Amino acid sequence: MVRLFSEYGRENLPWFVAGLVASVFGRLVGVVPALVLGVAIDAVFFQNAPYRLPLVPAGWIPSTIAGQFWLSFWLVIGAFAAGVGLSWVQGLGLAVYSNRVQHAVRVDTYDALQRLDMAFFDDKQTGELLSILNSDVRNLRTFLDSTLSGGLQLVVAVVGIAGVLFYLNAQLAVVTLVAVPLLAVFTVWFMQTIRPMYRSLRESVGALNTRIENNVAGIEVIKASTTEAYETDRVAEASMDYYERALAVVRLDYLYQPSMELLAGVAFAATFAIGGIWLIFGPPGPFTGDLLVGEFVTFLFMTQRFIDPLSGAGRIVNAYENARASGERIFDLADREVVVADDPDTAALGHVEGRIEFDRVSFAYAHGREVLEDVSFTAAPGETVALVGPTGAGKSTAAKLLLRLYEVTDGAVRVDGRDVRTVPIQDLRSALGYVSQDVYLFDGTVRENLVYGTFDATSESEMVAAATAAEAHEFVSRLPNGYDTRIGERGVKLSGGQRQRLSIARAMLQDPRVLVLDEATSAVDTETELLIQRALDRLTAGRTTLVIAHRLSTVRHADRIVVLDEGRVAESGTHDELVARGGLYATLWGVQSGDVEAIPPEALDRLVDRLKASDGFDTATTDGGNE
Repeated sequence: MVRLFSEYGRENLPWFVAGLVASVFGRLVGVVPALVLGVAIDAVFFQNAPYRLPLVPAGWIPSTIAGQFWLSFWLVIGAFAAGVGLSWVQGLGLAVYSNRVQHAVRVDTYDALQRLDMAFFDDKQTGELLSILNSDVRNLRTFLDSTLSGGLQLVVAVVGIAGVLFYLNAQLAVVTLVAVPLLAVFTVWFMQTIRPMYRSLRESVGALNTRIENNVAGIEVIKASTTEAYETDRVAEASMDYYERALAVVRLDYLYQPSMELLAGVAFAATFAIGGIWLIFGPPGPFTGDLLVGEFVTFLFMTQRFIDPLSGAGRIVNAYENARASGERIFDLADREVVVADDPDTAALGHVEGRIEFDRVSFAYAHGREVLEDVSFTAAPGETVALVGPTGAGKSTAAKLLLRLYEVTDGAVRVDGRDVRTVPIQDLRSALGYVSQDVYLFDGTVRENLVYGTFDATSESEMVAAATAAEAHEFVSRLPNGYDTRIGERGVKLSGGQRQRLSIARAMLQDPRVLVLDEATSAVDTETELLIQRALDRLTAGRTTLVIAHRLSTVRHADRIVVLDEGRVAESGTHDELVARGGLYATLWGVQSGDVEAIPPEALDRLVDRLKASDGFDTATTDGGNE
C-alpha cells in the first residue's frame, strides 16, 4: 500500500490533499453543533455558566443572552453548511485521485503483462488475469476513494472528540475512552486473522472468472457436445468455492463488527450512567467536582459521534485488507521478471537481407524435456525452407524461437548473421511476418484488422491492393458495410478461409523481409486452399520464407525441406531428393499421397511408434499447442 502511494499518488497529490483536508475539517466541523448546544444549554437556557467556546476569543462573544442565542443558532447553521461544502470537496478530490490512480495502475499493469514471456501465458488462465486487471484494480480504487478517508476520519474523530471531552470534563472522558485500548487490541487480532482469508478469496475470484471465461469462449463446443449440465456443475463448483471463502470472511466480520459495536455501546452506557448519577446524586465514588446539564448533554452527543466511527472500524479494516490482498496480486504480476528482453548492448538491425540461420539450436520448455536438440539449417535471402515432420517434432517451436517468443537453451538463431538476442525485439519482429493456422482477428472492422500494425502508414489504395492480392477483396466487398463491417470477436462472423486471407493481406501490408507460415492452409477446404495458396505465392515472392507444414503437397516446391523428428534434423533436401532417399520424408509422403503399398512395413511401424510417442500431453513440454 505504501508503494501504491509512492509510485502512483505523487502526480495527483493536490487532489488527494484536498480530499483529505476536507475530510479532516468535515469531521471537526461535525462536533461543533453538539459543543455549541451544550454551552447554550448552560449559559443561555439555565444561565448557570458563562458562555465559552474553545478557540473563540471572549471578545467575540456577545454579552447579552439574545446575542448568545443567535450566535449559537448561526454557528450551528454554519457548521452544517460547512459540512456540506467540505463533504463535496472531499468526495470530488478523492474520487478524481482514486480514479486517476486506478487508471494508471491498470494501464501500467497491462503494459507489464503484455511484455511478459510466452512461457508465462502458457501457465496462466485468461480469467485470472482479467480478475487482476478489473476486480483487484477496482478494489484499490474503492480503498483510495472511501476507505482511506473513513480511516482518517476515524483517527480525527477519536483524537478531536477525545480532546473536547477532556476539555469539558477529564474525569468523565476517561470513562468514555476506556474502551479504546480494547478496541485497538481486538482490531489488531482481526487484521492478522482475516489477511490470509482475503488472499484466498481473491484467488477464488480469479478461478471463478477463469472457469466462466473458458466456457463462454468454448460455447460452441459445449453446445455441440450437449454438455451444458456438466459445465453448469463445474461453474457451480467454482462458485461454491468462492461462496465458502467469502462466507468465512463474512463470519469473521460478523464476529468483529458486533463486538466493536458492543464495546462502543458499553462505553456510551457507562458515560450515561455515571453522568446521570453525577447530575442527580453528586459525584460518584472517586469522581469530584460539578457536572453541568449542558456538559452532560454534550458528552452524550459527543460520545455517540465517537461511537459511530469506532463501530464502523470493522468496515474500514475489512476494506483495507481486501485492497491489500488485491495490491499484492497486482504488484506480483507487474514485478514478474521478463526473460526475453532487450539487452542493454543491442544495436539496431538496420536493413534486412533475409538470411536465416539456426546454429546447433536446442530448446526445452520450463521443467521439461528438450523439444529441439542440435538443430541447424540455413535459409538464404529469398529462399523458401519448409520444416516438416511428425506431430511433436518441434516445428512450431523453431518458428517461435525465430520470432524470439522464447529464448534458445543452447546454440543461436541468426538473422543476417546477427544473433537475435543482440537485436532489439521490435526491430526483429518488425522484419518478420507471421501467418498462423490459428488466425486471431480483433473485434472491430475489416479495415481495423487489415491495417493492424501499420495503422496510419497504410493508405486506402494500399489496403485494397493488399486485400486483392490476398484474394480477400471480392468477399469483403460483398459484406454489408464492406471494409467497415464489424466481424465480431476473433472474426467469428467470417469463415476460416476468409479469416486466413485477411491475415495474409495484413502480412502483405506489413511488408516483412522474412515470412513465417505456420500451417497457413491446413484448416481449410480444397477450393479455399487454392485461393490461399495463390495469395501466399504472391506474398512469398522475393522474401525469405520459413514454412511449417503437415500437408506435404503444399511444400513440395520449396527450395529446401528440413525434416524434424523428435527435435532433431532427420534429413534435409529437395522434395525429389528426399523421396528418392527413402527415409522419413518418403514415408510421410507415401502416407499422404496414398501410395502406402510402396512403403516398407518397417518404415510404417516406425512412423506409428513415433505418432504414439507424441500423443502424450505434458504442460511443461507442449509445443505451444500447434504441434
